[in-house]
Amino acid sequence: MEFISFTPADNVSEAQKKEVADFLFEHLDQFGDEHEAIMKCINFALDDKKKFGGFILVSKDNGQITGAVIVNKTGMQGYIPENILVYIAVDKQYRGQGLGKQLMKKTFDMAEGSIKLHVEPENPARYLYEKLGFTSKYLEMRLNR
Repeated sequence: MEFISFTPADNVSEAQKKEVADFLFEHLDQFGDEHEAIMKCINFALDDKKKFGGFILVSKDNGQITGAVIVNKTGMQGYIPENILVYIAVDKQYRGQGLGKQLMKKTFDMAEGSIKLHVEPENPARYLYEKLGFTSKYLEMRLNR
């Protein structure tokens, strides 16, 4: 298994971005977003000029993506966690083998500062996040307009 990271300092091609977005769109299952939203997140993570940037972490086996994480920096150090883990997915064929845990630990190593994430109560990944130390401090509420 090979792990590859992409940051704003890297020259990431549109094809590489699309490959990650395609993977996430397919493997996030019912917890995912539209492909366009995933691409916006990728572009945010790789842009530290107009935004705060972030990073992408990908695992590959024989050249095929097996897992992916996207973290965006929030720019709100000191009062909101500095990083938000927006997407994480593992290929169905690799689930239950510890790859999600490996991706999370490598994400912890790469992120500078605290990390927050949103998880649906019925998402089985929630238990992994709790085992790794995430706690539920707030109930999220949204006003969509």
